[in-house]
Amino acid sequence: MTVDMTTVDQARLEELLGRVVADLGAVGAGTLVVLGERLGLFRALADGGPATPAELARRTGTVERNVREWLAAMAASGYVAHDGGVFRLDPEQEAAFADEQGPAFVAGGFQLLTAAARPDTRGLLERAFRDGRGLDWGEHHPDLFAGTARFFRPGYAAHLVQDWLPALEGVVERLEAGGAVADVGCGLGLSTLLMAQAFPAARLTGFDSHAPSVDEARRQAAAAGLGDRVAFRPAAALDFDGGPYDLVAYFDCLHDMGDPVGALRHARGRLAPGGTVMLVEPYAEDTLEENLNPLGRLMYTASTLICTPVSQAQEVGLALGAQAGETATRAVAEEAGFRRFRRAAGTPTNLVYEVRV
Repeated sequence: MTVDMTTVDQARLEELLGRVVADLGAVGAGTLVVLGERLGLFRALADGGPATPAELARRTGTVERNVREWLAAMAASGYVAHDGGVFRLDPEQEAAFADEQGPAFVAGGFQLLTAAARPDTRGLLERAFRDGRGLDWGEHHPDLFAGTARFFRPGYAAHLVQDWLPALEGVVERLEAGGAVADVGCGLGLSTLLMAQAFPAARLTGFDSHAPSVDEARRQAAAAGLGDRVAFRPAAALDFDGGPYDLVAYFDCLHDMGDPVGALRHARGRLAPGGTVMLVEPYAEDTLEENLNPLGRLMYTASTLICTPVSQAQEVGLALGAQAGETATRAVAEEAGFRRFRRAAGTPTNLVYEVRV
């Protein structure tokens, strides 16, 4: 097909091509952010202060010519500042790219998205589109697991204990008194460990169907000195054991599950009397039109690459997607037998729902 250029609005075409140029640069910049992290370039610039390309190369044991080009690309992206031939990280850039323990760290997002789009995964994604059988979480590159944990960590560290749990009726009091928690779909265990640090009397178990993630969560718990207070076990959302639990939590994972209704129904059977289910989900409104914004774009992209195929690879394969919204999430909870559902808290990137029988 050849487009009749006389039907094309030239101004709109130029606007579209401008967005394409920006997006192509962003795709490449994401790869360079991951590369810079692996080589220690951001960290060396933060620790050692402003540097010429030659100085930064010496600090990191890299080649000046390659570093010079990397710095130029980062400066063009606004990720590194420069004055003449000297490059630096402004405080805001350092917070975003070099302070992994801080609330603004973003490098994990680049890591997870570049991992999800690797060439060796692309064929599996194409197959998922053609046959609907999905792409299992464990079929992805391990960078996806680490990047996901690093991407969510800043928000969880800033809000989970301080804002989200206190917004749930009576949950903090139960945890302080030694309540039991099941963290379902815990991944590398970040959310579980944050709760364990805040509530020494609580009994916490993290469950995940991906055995390598469970192994890494156990290592993280041991490194944090929490190995004797937190348990991690391989189990799916439909068959985790134990309880009764005062809190069953799902952190950014319910929409990834093949059978979220069955998962919540199983959780209902494991709750203690008066217990609570906490759902932390990506921020989303109920309609496509309301989600046509930068955050929605990011989440729809992640959902296409990761969340929807992961759900399709499981039984039922409901494929809620990362932008399901409150109405669809409420419907899942009600179908699972819960009568009380409310939006308890939120941030610009997450919504927190309290679900009760």
